[in-house]
Amino acid sequence: MVGLLANRAQFGLILPSTNTSVEAEFNRMLVPGVSWHSGRIFAANPDLSSSSAMVAFLEELRVEIKRAVQSVVHAKVDFLVMGMSAETFWGGKSGAEEFVKFMGELSGGLGVTTGAAACGAVVKAYNAKKIGIITPYQPVGDQQVVDFFEQIGCTVHKIIGLKCESATSISLVTPEVLKDSWRKVDAKDVDLLFQAGTNLLAGKAAAELEAELGKPVIAINTATVWHAYRTNGIMDKVQGWGSLLEKH
Repeated sequence: MVGLLANRAQFGLILPSTNTSVEAEFNRMLVPGVSWHSGRIFAANPDLSSSSAMVAFLEELRVEIKRAVQSVVHAKVDFLVMGMSAETFWGGKSGAEEFVKFMGELSGGLGVTTGAAACGAVVKAYNAKKIGIITPYQPVGDQQVVDFFEQIGCTVHKIIGLKCESATSISLVTPEVLKDSWRKVDAKDVDLLFQAGTNLLAGKAAAELEAELGKPVIAINTATVWHAYRTNGIMDKVQGWGSLLEKH
């Protein structure tokens, strides 16, 4: 249901209670006639210091996500957007597809943009074959991301997981660390660089590095906003966040 101000789309934004980056970046990519309405998934234990801790964190989110979806759907939003990415990659290509179905069932049939779906669309938009990836994850999370991209036809040159100690500390990673990490997963024959993990403030750093390297550098939050807009017929070009929102 569109509103008086948001007369093009009212998006329901689902994100963990630990995340401080998604709303900040999404609101800076806002276009006229659009609004974001958040439902937060309560995460009692933000520990991500090991692979087992990361799995436990995601298992808790899967249990708590229903209430977050219910709260935002109550506002009669038009479409759901996932402001978390790890869960959307879990289980590779088939797991990503199942997650979309799961969210559709929870929301009573709303469409949904996920980080994985957005990345798949980005790969097609740039016709990318070989990629490099950075994440804030532990090895168990990195493997899920690699599995997804390989199963949609990409070759992953290299992935670097920053192994952030907690879900909240992810937002403290600096642009310099992000850029250095991207450079380490790059090579001459790499077509495109990705970043997963929505609490990393990576959008502006990606755009800056893209200009430096002369190849697409795509932050997950930028990709997610782009996918949500284009899926809903919102074709506005947004400046300052890289070639994806400016040219595609």
